[in-house]
Amino acid sequence: MAPALNKTKYENTILYLCNQLGGEVRGKKKLAKLLYFIDFDSFEKTQKPVTGDIYKALPMGPVPNSLQEVSDEMVREGSMEVESVQEREGYNPTDVYKCLKLPDMSVFDVEEKKMLDRVVLKYGHLNGKQLEELTHAEAPYSATEPLGVIPYELAFYRATDFTEA
Repeated sequence: MAPALNKTKYENTILYLCNQLGGEVRGKKKLAKLLYFIDFDSFEKTQKPVTGDIYKALPMGPVPNSLQEVSDEMVREGSMEVESVQEREGYNPTDVYKCLKLPDMSVFDVEEKKMLDRVVLKYGHLNGKQLEELTHAEAPYSATEPLGVIPYELAFYRATDFTEA
């Protein structure tokens, strides 16, 4: 059974990531992978994801189903802006997610706050390509059919070390 999407936590997770990473997350791929690590690390440790989104195994790694819809709504509400930046000739533009307000941390419990901090510390400095490579090496992604939904239960096959958090 898939968990229910928690839009309030989803939006505040994105705002938190932006604020912790210098006011922006550079790249949709990076944002998607950070959300994956938050949800799957949280599920592995507490049996519940933070955002409750469904992830699909796309060629560039796990992608949350509702990311576009949630980020579009955040832009409409004025809590975030997304700017397409042409960083390199011959490459697709990079979507830069910029937060226009602070996250409401009261929506998260103590474990979720620890998980958010842990993911920012462990993965926040990596780019989208590096995060893609990490997710490709993990059981949840590699055990899922291409384009299939990644079951949260596969998080238990990751053997994540939570002692460094």
